[in-house]
Amino acid sequence: MSAEFEPGHRRPEGLDEPDETPPPRPPDQREAGDPDDDPSRLFWLIGGALAIAAGTALGWDATALTTVVTPPPLIRAALVGGSAALGVVLLLSALNRLAADEPPDPGVVRGPAGGDLDRPRGITEMIRGVRQVFLAVAAFAAASGWLIGHPLPLVVALVIAGVDVLETTFLLFVVALHRRG
Repeated sequence: MSAEFEPGHRRPEGLDEPDETPPPRPPDQREAGDPDDDPSRLFWLIGGALAIAAGTALGWDATALTTVVTPPPLIRAALVGGSAALGVVLLLSALNRLAADEPPDPGVVRGPAGGDLDRPRGITEMIRGVRQVFLAVAAFAAASGWLIGHPLPLVVALVIAGVDVLETTFLLFVVALHRRG
């Protein structure tokens, strides 16, 4: 064992602490993940909680479940098509977020995939991309529920959407707070 390392540490002592703390950024230079930048986070938290509550309530009430799962054929076909289309749109949007960097800046050198070579991919965009993947899975589950006329995929879709939205919103809060401090 070398004298530079303490047991259980992988870095030399003192290198895990930042050299200096950066000065706070002015409001016009904040990043997209800053807590004051996105007031819709509360909406996402409430929406996620409501989706979980709706999935739970729908699972307990058999008459409401039957009404939602087996609407008239024309409405049911529209729900299947709309849910499947929403799933495809969400999946394509998620793939774009996960594959590309943040929106391009004019005059910046681009890599072969069009990404900015000087800037790493933003963690907030990656978290939002993962959110969209799970919401696409929920949309496909809902479409399959209406297609086969069974309630389980619909309840699962609501739970997937609710848990994912709550989880990714909390992750975005953590990232924003970490950047702030």
